[in-house]
This record gives sequence, structure tokens and C-alpha cells, in this order.
Amino acid sequence: MASRFLRELTIRQLRALAAVHSDRSVTAAAKRLHLTQPAVTLQIRNLQGLAGLPLIQRTGDGMLLTDAGREVLALSERIEAAITDCETSLEMMAGKTAGRISIGAVSTAKYFVPFMISGFSRLHPNVNVTLSIGNRQEIGTALRGYDLDFAIMGRPPADIDMDVRLIGDHPHVIIAPTGHRLARKSRIALADLAEETFLMREPGSGTRGLMEQLFETARLRPRIGMAMSSNETIKQAVIAGLGIAFISAHTVATELDERRLVTLDVVGLPVVRQWFVLSRKDKILLPPARAMLDFLGARGAQFLPRTRGRVRLTRPSARGKR
Repeated sequence: MASRFLRELTIRQLRALAAVHSDRSVTAAAKRLHLTQPAVTLQIRNLQGLAGLPLIQRTGDGMLLTDAGREVLALSERIEAAITDCETSLEMMAGKTAGRISIGAVSTAKYFVPFMISGFSRLHPNVNVTLSIGNRQEIGTALRGYDLDFAIMGRPPADIDMDVRLIGDHPHVIIAPTGHRLARKSRIALADLAEETFLMREPGSGTRGLMEQLFETARLRPRIGMAMSSNETIKQAVIAGLGIAFISAHTVATELDERRLVTLDVVGLPVVRQWFVLSRKDKILLPPARAMLDFLGARGAQFLPRTRGRVRLTRPSARGKR
């Protein structure tokens, strides 16, 4: 079966499977591929015959992949990534373009990654950079599928062999409205926040995981209010007085300068992690992507938001109270 699978497998079969997986419908997949429904059905049937196993199953939620189907889909993604790399190389050889780079970043990094791209683009104006933003789980999935040349995030995925380069420190703080009862207090114990309502990120977020780890280590269980999928929503909710939040200091630089938020002086904070730029070791990076990887490894830290001194800026001075 293996030799027949390799000999008779076609790109059209793999793309038919990928389209059915994406749209959960043979009809929708046919429209995406500009084929007739019977043509897509035939491609899937032939692919299942080569695999010797059912690849899709019909459910109440549409057409879903079986375990065997997901294995073939992973092969399809690697092949599509290789085709894209080849196409880019050929375009560069033909002088049509200087190349393309696809990078990903966790949502917390969106506050500085555009400045990194701008700095690189000034040196390489003909390189086309595409940026994908998602939570830690989503960016990890994109790396596994070979969708990205590299990603900017904190802790690297444990199940992928990565080339990891340090960018710089990533502090995390607890923010509150400027009128909060603890805004002017120093050396606050984490236990003093047990009765506060915390607003937090959605499951799969690295920030949420770090907050849970912080409280588990202290053997405390915070009171959880709402879970939100963006730092912007959390900041506005804190400003509105709906609670306090554990958040990346790099996401609140503007609000601290404008004195719309305050960081609480909690013992043991900030929790400092690191920003990394990382790529799969088994993914071939073309010269433009390699150049940007080197650029971020050497100069990425200069684009991180300044955090030192901002805690004091947000607190009313004694002179202002008089």
C-alpha cells in the first residue's frame, strides 16, 4: 500500500481533503476549488482508497476528519508549504520580487511587532511581510502546520524542535483603575487581592496561564470575573471599574502614561518572562526570512515598549493632593 500511495497520490486529492476539512462540506469545498461536487467526491474516494482507511466522517457538525484524515492533512500542509517555498525561490531567481515573509505573533505582542516590521522594512523595502495575530494556542497551531516562517511569543511550544532567539524581557503586572483603594499603597501582599475581582484572558492565552501559575504557587484562588479574548477589552473593563487584571506591561504603556490605569505595587511583581523569536528547525528559511530573523535577534529589544518608571507616573503626587 505504501508504494502505491506514494506513486498515485496527487495534489488534487490532498487539496480536496483540505477543502472539505476547512468547509466541512463537499459542496462548499467544490465551490472553493472551482470543481463539481462529484469531482471532489471522486478525489476523496480515490484518496481513501490509496490510504486504505476512512479519512472523513459525516456528523451533525458537517464532514470531519478521522485520525487517519488528520494524518494525511498534515502531509498536505507540509507539501503546500514546500510548494510555496519553491515558488518564492523561483520568483526571486526570476527577479520578480525580493521575497515574502510570513510571521506570527501572540496578541500581546501586537503592541510592538508593527514597529519591528517597520524597522526591518526600512532596510529591506522590497520584502513583503505578512503578520498573523493570535493567542499562544493559535500561533502554536500555525507553527505546527508550517504556515509561518517564524513567530514572536514567550515560552516556545514544547512539542516542536525550535530555533529560539531571545529578544528581551517581558514584565507582567497587575493593573487597576487610578482611583482604586490600593493604588497608593506600597508592598501589597498577593493575599490582599484575594477579594478583588480579576478580569482575565481566554483559555489558551499565555498571560492567563502565567496568572494561574502565579496564584497556584501562592496557594491562592483569585475571584474571577469575566474572561475576555483581547487585552484591549480587558484594559477598558479595568478603566470602567469592573475589576483588576494581571496583564503584560507592554500592553498598557500608553494607558499608564495617560494616567488612566495604575500598576499595583504587589510583592513579587512584576513577573518577568522573555520574548523570543522562534522558527521550526525543519523549515527551510529563504534569505528574506533569514535576514529578518537575524534582524530581530540582534535589534528586536530596541522596539519593546519602555516600562521602567511608568509605575510612578501613574500615581498622584503628594504635591498634587495638596
